Amino acid sequence: MAEKRTISLYPASEKALRELGQRLKDARLRRRFSMDTVCTRADISRPTLYKIEKGEPSVVFAAYIQVLRVLGLLDDLALIAKDDVLGRRLQDESMTRPKRAPKRTLHVSEGKGGDNG
Repeated sequence: MAEKRTISLYPASEKALRELGQRLKDARLRRRFSMDTVCTRADISRPTLYKIEKGEPSVVFAAYIQVLRVLGLLDDLALIAKDDVLGRRLQDESMTRPKRAPKRTLHVSEGKGGDNG
């Protein structure tokens, strides 16, 4: 059996994941959905939902998608990297104008008529 690997996150990434989990929990509570309701509709276990709401990085992305769907927030997924300003700028910078071929220089031999001398 394959060994599970733990993903190491930078602090900013950990914070973003925790904040996402909290936002999903807040959305669930605003809808007055119990954990059991979300788990049943998302076809995930209660411990998985708990981990999502705590922002634990071990949860598969598909579980997040299922929870977003149950909460009616799946369309928000389309906003991720929608306007990739940095990526577009980098792409534009790498697309330089094609360079023109260098002008050909005509080598004229010293005498008239070329090699005839």
